[in-house]
Amino acid sequence: ISPAPSQPGDRSSVAFKGHIAGSGDDSLDGLSNHVPRCPLTPSLSPRKRTTSQSKTEPPLLRTSKRTIYTAGRPPWYNVTGTTFKEAFVIGLCGGSASGKTTVANKIIEALDVPWVVLLSMDSFYKVLNKEEQELAAKNEYNFDHPDAFDFELLVNILRKLKKGKSIKVPVYDFTTHSRRKEWKTVYGANVVIFEGILAFANKELLKLLDMKVFVDTDSDIRLIRRLKRDISQRGRDISGIIKQYNKFVKPAFEQYIEPTVQVADIVVPRGGENFVALDLIVQHVHSQLEKREITVRSALASAHQGQPLPKTLSVMESTPQVRGMHTIIRNRETNRDEFIFYSKRLMRLLIEHALSFLPLKSVSVETPQGSIYEGKRLCGNRITGVSILRAGETMEQALMAVCKDIRLGKILIQTNHDTGEPELHYLRLPKDISEDYVILMDSTVSTGAAALMAVRVLLDHDVAEDKIFLLSLLMAEMGVHSVAYAFPKVRIITTAVDKEVNDQFHIIPGIGNFGDRYFGTDAPSDWCESDEGMEF
Repeated sequence: ISPAPSQPGDRSSVAFKGHIAGSGDDSLDGLSNHVPRCPLTPSLSPRKRTTSQSKTEPPLLRTSKRTIYTAGRPPWYNVTGTTFKEAFVIGLCGGSASGKTTVANKIIEALDVPWVVLLSMDSFYKVLNKEEQELAAKNEYNFDHPDAFDFELLVNILRKLKKGKSIKVPVYDFTTHSRRKEWKTVYGANVVIFEGILAFANKELLKLLDMKVFVDTDSDIRLIRRLKRDISQRGRDISGIIKQYNKFVKPAFEQYIEPTVQVADIVVPRGGENFVALDLIVQHVHSQLEKREITVRSALASAHQGQPLPKTLSVMESTPQVRGMHTIIRNRETNRDEFIFYSKRLMRLLIEHALSFLPLKSVSVETPQGSIYEGKRLCGNRITGVSILRAGETMEQALMAVCKDIRLGKILIQTNHDTGEPELHYLRLPKDISEDYVILMDSTVSTGAAALMAVRVLLDHDVAEDKIFLLSLLMAEMGVHSVAYAFPKVRIITTAVDKEVNDQFHIIPGIGNFGDRYFGTDAPSDWCESDEGMEF
């Protein structure tokens, strides 16, 4: 490893590594492999172009009765709901075929950190016009010049990703030299690794990089790698490759890429084979991530004591019917069939009550008798239901029964029993959810930690705060205050509010573990799920 001077290529696409949640109807951008920490060893696989991808194999343990997810994203916001912890962005720069993608993958494997995004410059080529496409077909277009990249779009996307927002990354088609219609949705990153030949060539881009690494590889080695890659993967002939290299690649490296070594924090000779350098990078990233740790749940438990309930809270009228159903589902002696039946009845009433808060407009319709009836109709766009798994999923049936053709999304949040914090494990949201009214469903809300995380996810996907309705059969005052304090425009709707939460964060008198009572499962004493797990 070489220290960078003190004074102030390879074109890979977008890959989503680590443990990632995405959104969209067309793809299950869920959980990727959670790679265990392993020593840095030489890779024998040939270098390949990093294409857009999103793996769906989750990090989990399967037992005979349940699936337990083993990695999740801890809170990236504080008790006010504001994003506090930005993603740590590593910039990797170097010449074409210098081994930047190999270095990136080695860092990801050694980090052992969930929610890592690999973002590369390949996605940000400008769309070529007809004349430029003809030049590209004849190896006469300079893909290594800064003008070939859409830096404005790149900086905008990386800035949003760093702040924790959901973003859409273009997918570049190298056959047509244009962007595909479908863009890739990326959300949730503790660490972003951004790599490209001109990663250090833009001043605004440099401001977003927390760590700048220059991969320095001998020019002869880079040329050999480029020859192998272009012949085997792109079907090009040797003469065309050499011509392009001498005319564009080599001059661009000398003029635009090599000088940027001056801004690097670390210079890594020999790329992915320099295991000492990679270990030092990983150690530094770990130390930076530790400084950014946030505790939310304990802070929520000690806040908002003795305050009046917020105006955004709506509790259904406690009629004899409602109180009778609560009596049945709160009774520990109630069998599962009765528990499900009366829970569903309450859910249906709760959904109907919640719909009355949606904005309505006056309309006139003609009756079969030819008379005019002055009525009401939903004002605005669609309604989308989002359940916090697994107990919140029990409310979906009641929602679908009263809202025809409603779209549904899911969020899985569980408790990390080492830290006591909620962790985001999975989400799947419909496309264009930002335009919708969203009914967020969870069976019970105790401290509000899980609900807080779910609302933050929706806001990160550009859902308007005043279009979010949080529905729960039972809430504790603590949870109501936590959500209302962080998100004062979110409408909170429930059938009942209990005053107390004990030291184990259980609602008192409460309803027990709703998910286990509803699904007929018994959680081990040392494990529970955050959504219904002890009314998190």
